[in-house]
Amino acid sequence: MARKNPHVEEADENNIEVGKPKDWAAGIPGIYHSMQPALKHMGVGRTGKTLLGLNQKDGFDCMSCAWPDPGHRKTFEFCEQGAKAVTWEATPVLVSREFWADNPVSELRGRSEYWLGMQGRLTEPMYKPAGEDHYRPVSWDEAFSMIGSKLQGLDSPDEAVFYTSGRTSNEAAFLYQLFVRAYGTNNLPDCSNMCHESSGWAMGQTIGVGKATVTYDDFAKADLIIIMGQNPGSNHPRMLTALEEAKEAGCEIVAINPLPEAGLMRYKNPQTVKGIAGHGTALADQYLQIRLGGDMALMQALSKRVLDAESKRPGEVLDHDFLREHCEGLDELKAHLAELQDDTVLKATGLGSAEIDGLAERYLRAGKVIITWAMGITQHKKAVPTIKEIINLLLLRGNIGKPGAGASPIRGHSNVQGDRTMGIWEQMPRPFMDALAKEFSFEPPRESGVDAVEAIRKMRDGGIKVFVAMGGNFVAAISDTHAAEAAVENTEMTVQISTKLNRSHTVTGQEALILPTLGRTEIDLQESGPQFVSVEDTVSAVHASEGKVNPVAPGLLSEVAIVTRLARATIGSRIDADWTGFERNYDLIRDHISHVVVGCEEYNRRIREWGGFVLPNGPRDSRTFRTPTGKAMLTVNDLELVERPAGTLILQTIRSHDQFNTTIYGHNDRYRGVKKGRDVVFVSAEDIAELGLADGQSVDLHGVYGDGAERVMRKLRVVSYPTARGCAAAYYPEANVLVPLETVAEGSHTPVSKAVIVRLEPSSG
Repeated sequence: MARKNPHVEEADENNIEVGKPKDWAAGIPGIYHSMQPALKHMGVGRTGKTLLGLNQKDGFDCMSCAWPDPGHRKTFEFCEQGAKAVTWEATPVLVSREFWADNPVSELRGRSEYWLGMQGRLTEPMYKPAGEDHYRPVSWDEAFSMIGSKLQGLDSPDEAVFYTSGRTSNEAAFLYQLFVRAYGTNNLPDCSNMCHESSGWAMGQTIGVGKATVTYDDFAKADLIIIMGQNPGSNHPRMLTALEEAKEAGCEIVAINPLPEAGLMRYKNPQTVKGIAGHGTALADQYLQIRLGGDMALMQALSKRVLDAESKRPGEVLDHDFLREHCEGLDELKAHLAELQDDTVLKATGLGSAEIDGLAERYLRAGKVIITWAMGITQHKKAVPTIKEIINLLLLRGNIGKPGAGASPIRGHSNVQGDRTMGIWEQMPRPFMDALAKEFSFEPPRESGVDAVEAIRKMRDGGIKVFVAMGGNFVAAISDTHAAEAAVENTEMTVQISTKLNRSHTVTGQEALILPTLGRTEIDLQESGPQFVSVEDTVSAVHASEGKVNPVAPGLLSEVAIVTRLARATIGSRIDADWTGFERNYDLIRDHISHVVVGCEEYNRRIREWGGFVLPNGPRDSRTFRTPTGKAMLTVNDLELVERPAGTLILQTIRSHDQFNTTIYGHNDRYRGVKKGRDVVFVSAEDIAELGLADGQSVDLHGVYGDGAERVMRKLRVVSYPTARGCAAAYYPEANVLVPLETVAEGSHTPVSKAVIVRLEPSSG
């Protein structure tokens, strides 16, 4: 029997415990922290069915990251974070009707993300009428009727926005964008706007594709892997196994990150003897603790050293055949980097010349190099040119389009890449829109829609009246928390399609609906029989995902069913689409995908093959580049330092080990030595002394911007931590309150969450 309204202990800032950070990841603690919550919350039977089906060919895809699956999968093909994500979703704890009656929205808003999520699974549609403070249950038909009527009554389809989380399947995403465009708008922001949008922009402009140019197997073939702005030990732990395999094959690894991350130092693989009883595998041969915002300068310095080496040994360093046949812009790049000053690089990076020289030597002697990065690179003002500099460095020695080499942005959400492939983007290219128009006999809107940040601006200004979210926790995830909340409250209706409670259910428009959906772990039984969906991982591999356990409650609808019923209630038969048939049989959806999405031909046949299939990738597969000139572009990018006024630090937002995106699994950050709380700010001992503070002191963080707005994060404990000088770190999403809405990356409009200028002041009271 489902347990209801569990007792949940909130964190107490006065009881935070701080110990020594770890210098290794996983091992026996990884096993314990995977299995203990699963067995406690799901029981033996449900734990076995879910975890043994995780990332398997006949099972379901993990919802905690987009790391690819190896060709030969182990019985336990999951990590600690994956086990936590499954436990979080598949828990039989349910939110009861009594819960809604006992908890007004205004009180729920004061609860933490952890407390909200721990209340259990959502099981029936809920509606909060305008002017009321409680959700109440409604039928599915009532819910769809209210949403359809509201959307039909808007003056323009552009007064609605349709957000998508990266957990959405390919099938649901394809139908969702079809419905939205048939309704009449391209307002399709997604979570990629806030994470890897910068990667897509930079790579699209330089090599013609915004996706990784490597496969899983390339990691074990590389001579050198450079890992930038990334914490795989907590954010995608299965990557550590691939890095271990690379090390065992003789690869060198360099980590570039302001914070020392345990998973990049040493890995104790819990599925090996040496990982359980031995020392494990040392990973990073070199660890560069770079100053926040210094990555672009470092890449330019490395490229300059490569060009200097070529000058000393003509014809022996650059890949001249590759550059001549496949690239352009080399002469301009040479001229630009000749002006780069060493003093500027050292100031920007906070590194020593010997450290940079050491990395350059590793790069020059490596025949095959992979550079991989995550949000520590993408969430800067200069994120797009920084990634272009990564591409420059790779192109100089032909490290794209050969085994063991390439560019590898690592996606953090399970299917954010697949959603984009399926059309979830506010500015899809013309060929996709033409194919969609032909397939469904209608003319989709051609003007670009709003991205995530612009959606907040338009809600704030009254231009958007309805907000619909397919998964996610938009209010918590977006920057400038107070501004975002005020903007959402300015809408007339908000709709959340969700599995569990989060903060976005407590910050609503005048009217609000919650539509509960099946989780990826659960069996999806439709009229034609059990259904499966599909997802795309970070290396463009597409594979099936099929739930293994019964739904936690009767009456839950799948995401596909919710989208089709929304479409029927809103646009009816306006376009040539069999919405009812799509819900009955997902093969019909995949038939249409095969006609619209390039690379997805014969989708239904290929998705049923062992391991699925891999989408085409010109740079990786054939060294072809879909740019205006047909060649890869070496680019010139002007360096801009992140300035730190006296008495301030540069703050980055980070995840703890006990969370996935905005979902908080617990109060501990095991690898960083923090327990029983999240209200901390990590600062180097030298900076603590320079600022006249003390380790353990309570401080307020004040955002330092000239827009007149007060942005403060109060009562954080200072934790002395071996981070780069002049830098600090605090947990996301709480620290989003310090990130101004208008401070975004050039081109991609991604919030600048990794270079927030803050002033630390002793807390009062």
